[in-house]
Amino acid sequence: MGSMHQHQRRDLVPLAALISREMTSEKMEKPTLRYGYAAQSRKGEDYFLMKTDCQRVSGHQPSGFSVFAIFDGHNGNAAALYSRDNLLNHILSAIPRGLGREEWLQALPRALVAGFVKADKEFQSKGQTSGTTATFVVVDRWTVTVASVGDSRCILDTQNGAVSVLTVDHRLEDNQEERERVKASGGEVGRLSIFGGAEIGPLRCWPGGLCLSRSIGDMDVGEFIVPIPYVKQVKLSNAGGRLIIASDGVWDAVSSEMTAKSCRGLPAELAARQAVKEALRTRGLRDDTTCIVVDIIPPDNAMPPPSPPPKKQSKLRSFFFRSKSHGSSSKLSKKLSAVGVVEELFEEGSAMLAERLGNDEIGGSSTSGLFICGVCQVDIAANEGISVHAGSIFSTSSKPWQGPFLCADCHNKKDAMEGKRPSGVKVT
Repeated sequence: MGSMHQHQRRDLVPLAALISREMTSEKMEKPTLRYGYAAQSRKGEDYFLMKTDCQRVSGHQPSGFSVFAIFDGHNGNAAALYSRDNLLNHILSAIPRGLGREEWLQALPRALVAGFVKADKEFQSKGQTSGTTATFVVVDRWTVTVASVGDSRCILDTQNGAVSVLTVDHRLEDNQEERERVKASGGEVGRLSIFGGAEIGPLRCWPGGLCLSRSIGDMDVGEFIVPIPYVKQVKLSNAGGRLIIASDGVWDAVSSEMTAKSCRGLPAELAARQAVKEALRTRGLRDDTTCIVVDIIPPDNAMPPPSPPPKKQSKLRSFFFRSKSHGSSSKLSKKLSAVGVVEELFEEGSAMLAERLGNDEIGGSSTSGLFICGVCQVDIAANEGISVHAGSIFSTSSKPWQGPFLCADCHNKKDAMEGKRPSGVKVT
């Protein structure tokens, strides 16, 4: 009974023990990363980030993860530059300290939302008018988590030749759901009218005339242009895979499938160059064109055999039944992934902050007895925090006294993003 009790109190396991346990369980199957990038600049508004020495636990190498991101700026480069330099820190500061790897990965989607909103809020407070897309990719061994606003895209090409898109394009032209959201929040959607009433160009939203429905920055457009990212988290099979992350300079010229196809068989850096070259060949250099290719390569000993002999198959069957009876889903999913299935762990694209930050039974209370704002991480006194669910007609399940809580400033931002405050009124 005693050991059972200890087993339930998982929070008492010292972090070092957790990490060494993770280390032994995954020692054999840690993939290698190879990556490269290529870029052709026309306006100088594309920026990227490649950082492979991040650590969940500082000073502890085995807790490493990598970050790759592309920021395609518009109306100047200030927002793209700011996001490149600050977004990662905003995201990491929203993840509770002292989590083991699995819990850390589970906390990541929510932290990505908080980090994107914080970056937008902080950048807008500088009073500069530029904006940027952001496609932000976290690779932790076999798990890939992608958050994005705008139309820079991340695709996954796997061993079996299946290409999947891990982002959603937030373009008013292509995304009906986003058009409806913008209108419902008080924006107008239409094309540019020229003399004589003819309409030209892509759909834009007004005020501001932006073609994107989500971005970081853009303080001179309506606040229904939100920084809340679409987030998707997948776990690759141990056959690995290739990520291609690029700005719309690539995707406007060449489809996801064609891009993946034209890069196959090339090492990462040459593949990135090839993707940019294909785009320029198709359309010429009309736009900044940036591409990062990341190969997640299995260790030699983990390459799955092309076709397992029948004996192994029955072994696999007995494994399924055995693990079901033990309720060990993680072992089961490891075996499934060995068969070459990409496992989807998380996907959410809602633009409602209450839905994205979820319910906190305990709220993000800090050691000081204060609460922490769910977006910008500042301390707020218990009587000042406003629940993210307060006054929201969208979150029926939640109770307004449940966290996470927001500081007044972030709550105003939330209302503005949902169209509950006249557009263009800035709270100073």
